[in-house]
Parts: sequence; C-alpha cells; structure tokens
Amino acid sequence: MPQRQDFLRESLLAQNEEYRVLDRQHHDFEARLSALTGKAALNDDEQLEETTLKKKKLQVKDRMEAIARQASAAPHA
Repeated sequence: MPQRQDFLRESLLAQNEEYRVLDRQHHDFEARLSALTGKAALNDDEQLEETTLKKKKLQVKDRMEAIARQASAAPHA
C-alpha cells in the first residue's frame, strides 16, 4: 500500500494548494524541531517553542491526512 499512498501524496502535492502549503509547513516545523533537538539544553522559551511546534506539526499532519482520506474516497473523474 505504500505505493498507493505515495501516488496519492504526489497527486495532492501537484493538484491541491492547501495540501502543498500544509506539506511545506510540516517540513518547516520538522526542520526547526530538529534544530532544537540538536541543542544540548533548551532555555524556557525554546522549551515552549518545542512544545508549540510539536502541537502545530501534529495539527498539520492531521489535516493532511484528512485531505488524503477525502481525496481517496472521492469518485475518480
């Protein structure tokens, strides 16, 4: 099934503006989280940022999955 999911993702990236924006946000959040994770210690502001980014990243991923479910359930034209 990964091939079907990959095809659906690529199709959504090509055809769905909201999905593209969400995908970019997800990658941006991941990059910032990686930068924070690479630090030896986080100050209070960075800890708050890390928690906030994790929540936002999850919200974005949930929305992307909802779009994918909707697209896969839609009749093909």
